[in-house]
Amino acid sequence: MAHWLIKSEPSAYSWEQLVKDKKTSWTGVRNAQASSNLKAMKVGDRCFFYHSNEGKEIVGIAEVVKAAYPDPTDKEGKAVTVDVKAIEPVKQLVTLAAIKAEPKLKEFGLVRQSRLSVVPVSDEQWKLIMKMSAAK
Repeated sequence: MAHWLIKSEPSAYSWEQLVKDKKTSWTGVRNAQASSNLKAMKVGDRCFFYHSNEGKEIVGIAEVVKAAYPDPTDKEGKAVTVDVKAIEPVKQLVTLAAIKAEPKLKEFGLVRQSRLSVVPVSDEQWKLIMKMSAAK
């Protein structure tokens, strides 16, 4: 199982909306690298759900429930989407500031390529962020 981070502006699509919807198609990704990341996702992969611009924090954990397929919102027919479902909120929000302050996360895609909407998360990064999310 691989791990990922998916980003959304809460005003466009929030964690609360995913929880309400139970699952959604992750449409609208047009960046080539982010699209390649979507294509690499497999059913059962876990994702951190990150609120970008407003909040700038990991707020929940989602799971890929359908692998990449053509994005119906792309009129050119080049983009792909995956379906994700909400699993659970994180126990403690993990802010971008906390991630940047952790030396072991300096190579994390969210830090290195901050504008990318879908980034891989290594097993070590996943474990560390999960630990940070449960901190009191």
